[in-house]
Amino acid sequence: MRFLVDECTGPAVAAWLLLEGHDIFSVFDEARGIDDSTVIKQAFDENRIIITNDKDFGEKVYREKHPHCGVILLRLQDERSII
Repeated sequence: MRFLVDECTGPAVAAWLLLEGHDIFSVFDEARGIDDSTVIKQAFDENRIIITNDKDFGEKVYREKHPHCGVILLRLQDERSII
């Protein structure tokens, strides 16, 4: 599957998915600091499912009606500091 792992989810989730054979774009590793609107547009343009800890994507999908290929909301602690 094709996933875009949001910056707040961090590199450990992206690394694990990559090891499992998935096509990954990691915002943390490849585009730190891009805003949520850019994230959702890039994920849609590249046919990727967003994996995030950020509840703001619910607002973007349901209220603002941004097109998307799916959003998986994880309730994890921010683990960026462990890498």
